[in-house]
Order: sequence, then structure tokens, then C-alpha cells
Amino acid sequence: MFDILIKNANLVTSEKIKLGSLAIKDGKIIDILFDNCEVNSKIIIDGTGKYLFPGLIDAHAHLNEPGFTTREDFYHGTRAAAVGGVTTVIDMPMQNEPALYSKDIFLSKEACVSSKAYIDYSFYGALVTYNLNNLEELNSCGTVAFKSFFAPVSPDYTPLNTGEIRTALSIIRKFDGLASFHCEDYNIITYEQNKAIKESRLGRRDFLNSRPVVAELIAVKNIIELSKEQDCRVHICHVSHPVVAEEIKKAKIDGVRITAETCPHYLIFDENDFLAKGAIFKCAPPLRTSKDKEKLIDYVCDGTIDMIVSDHSPCAPEEKSEDMGIFNAWGGISGIQTGLQTMYDYLVVKKGISPSLISKVMSTNPAKHFGIDKKKGSLKIGADADIVLLDPNKEWNITCDSLKYLNKQSAFVGLEGTGLPVLTILRGKIISENGCITKNTPYGQLIKRKL
Repeated sequence: MFDILIKNANLVTSEKIKLGSLAIKDGKIIDILFDNCEVNSKIIIDGTGKYLFPGLIDAHAHLNEPGFTTREDFYHGTRAAAVGGVTTVIDMPMQNEPALYSKDIFLSKEACVSSKAYIDYSFYGALVTYNLNNLEELNSCGTVAFKSFFAPVSPDYTPLNTGEIRTALSIIRKFDGLASFHCEDYNIITYEQNKAIKESRLGRRDFLNSRPVVAELIAVKNIIELSKEQDCRVHICHVSHPVVAEEIKKAKIDGVRITAETCPHYLIFDENDFLAKGAIFKCAPPLRTSKDKEKLIDYVCDGTIDMIVSDHSPCAPEEKSEDMGIFNAWGGISGIQTGLQTMYDYLVVKKGISPSLISKVMSTNPAKHFGIDKKKGSLKIGADADIVLLDPNKEWNITCDSLKYLNKQSAFVGLEGTGLPVLTILRGKIISENGCITKNTPYGQLIKRKL
């Protein structure tokens, strides 16, 4: 007897969609049935007319615990993720106190969040000036990647210069690890921002001008050349512009071991939203033009951009206030709950693209590139039974009250669309249904990179 049978659903893999039924037992996908046969199951769910995706993997999120938990925490962040169809989150190492730069901090963070996570989780390790000697031990702990910056981020999370990055890649390649980069050139960003502040040019357009596309492009080109020399896997975070994507595309053709991500906000919003509505739309790199936004999706469709992630970067309401000036307002957008519904509406409903693209860039590819695909990211027999069922006809309107975040604010509030996740299953347990958490106690566990 099965534990759960989801009948007559459209099973969405990264390659195709096929009508069938999926059987779950002991937390695993145990069978996929294409014949309309009668089977015994403790729970039977009718999936008629709905799409069944592998649980989403949000490969870039900031849940801020331990440390800055007035912004977000694992309890609220993972509940929001579950409602949105995310079954695994990869948490970033900064905006924690302390940053995750050593084995001891890895272990203490795991102890801190393990009883609060409603979905499974993996950890990024820090890549900063003071922990190059800790990278191998962090890899042995199971970190899935290492995160560094070309641009300023915070006093304690120090960006690397190109020489330090070169050294880091020479270490990371030894264990075939993955180095991820926020690509905005430090010198351009700091010069333009300081100049604008000194000259009292403090408007929203001045912020956009202080982070030009060329800063992102130069940083990406540097990473490509260093990756090529060191033969180390690299990942470009939150690509915002098609010229940057084009450079990544050329690098892939040349055999560089590079992957890339973008975010729903770079595909849905543009600089006019930021100029009109302000800091709630502030992020880094910033939103680009409407024309740029439309072109960027081509690079998702052709495989240049490997994944779509939220870059969930929450803050307290007062941190988004422009009373302190737009340069000082928090730069981040909350989106871990709304990624699937907004991307389904944008890609499938509005653009007419196959739902298989969503499965590929939001489940399969993240699992593969971050080394957790043995268990996650697919609808294969033997994989973890991480499932999200989406109703393609269900209309939605994102409101503050609908968000499960600690701070119920997001640039996505006010959007309307069609196609909503209505059921989320994690390792064979129903954890969310119709926008509500159904499992009373957290069920998430740490997922380590396969070594």
C-alpha cells in the first residue's frame, strides 16, 4: 500500500509533460503509473487538470539566522517557502551573525535552525578575505558552494580582489567545489556612489547611475577569465542584463565551467517601477530597462541562464524607508514565497512557454549544479518525494496578508495572475495546502553536497 497517490496529474519534468499518477511511500517516489489502474493508498489526491512539479529548490535566499532575525528567520522564511512550493532552500552565508566562514560556525548554525525549518535546507559557505584557509573544512561539512562579492556588502563580509579570488579558485578546484559571485566591480560602484553623495545627487536615478551595467559586465568578465585559468566551477548570481548573459553564453561555448542565475524581479519589473515606487524595488544589481527585461528571458530559454532564484533579501520596514536617503535604504526584495506563481503566470500564461522550463530552472538545474540531485529536483523513482501541485486555473492577487514572511512586505505585493501552488509535499509529508501550513512541527533537514 502506498502512503500517498496523486492521480491523473500532468507530471512536469525538465524535458516533457505526461499525464500520469505518482506514488509515494516512506518519503520517496516509489512508482509512476501511466495506466488508469486501481491501487491501494492511504491518501489519494485527485490531480486532474493540475500540474505536478518536483519541489522547487530556491538556490539563493537570505534567512538571516542566527543574527539579524528582525529581518527574517528560518521559522517564517521556510513556512513562506513551503506555501510557495519550495521544498529546499539554499541559505546564503552573510546577513548572519557571525557569517558562516568556518566549520564551527557551520555546526552552530545547523544546531540553531534545525528545529525551526519547515522545508529542507542547504548552506552556502562564506568566501571572504579571512577564511581562505577554512574552505576545505567547510566543504567537508557539506556546504554546497561559496559566496563572494566584487562590490561592497557589509563591514564584516569583506569582498575579494582579483588576486584573492584567483587564490580561492585554486583551492576550491581541488575538491571540485563551486564559487559564486555577486558581480559588480568594486571600484566603479564605490567611486560612483561616493561621488553622488559628495555632490548631493541623492535621487533614485542617481542610485541607478551609480551601479551601471558596465560594472556588472567587467566583474563577470574577470570571473570568466579566472575560471578559465584555474579550471574551477563558478556561478554568477542574479544576472540582471542581457549583455552580461551574452558574455556568459560565449564563455559556455568556449568551455568555461560557468553557470548563472536570474530572479523573478529582473524578469517582471524594470527601472520604471523603482523610479515610481522607490526603495521597495531597490536591489543590487538594480532593475534595468523595460527593453533589457524583455531580452533577458531569451537567455533563460536558451539555457545560458541555468536557474531562477528568489534572492529573498528581507528587512525590517524601517530599513526600506527613504527618510535616510535612497543610498542608505535596504537593497533587497522578498520573494521566496511568490516565485512559482509569478513565473508560471509570466512564462506559461503570458509568454506561452512550456511548464517544463520551470521544472528545469527552478528544480532540476539547481539540484544538479549544487550537488544535491541524488535526492532532490526530479520526479524520478527513488528520489525524495518533494512535490508541488499547481492549479493552472487558480487566480491570485498577492497581498501583504497573504505573505508568511516575518515582515509582510514585498515588491510583488499588488501583482495579479493565474496559476497557484495548492499542495506542497516534503519527503512524503503534506506540509502546505491551499496557502496554509498543515504540518504543525518543522520537518526540514540539512541536505549536504554529495562528495
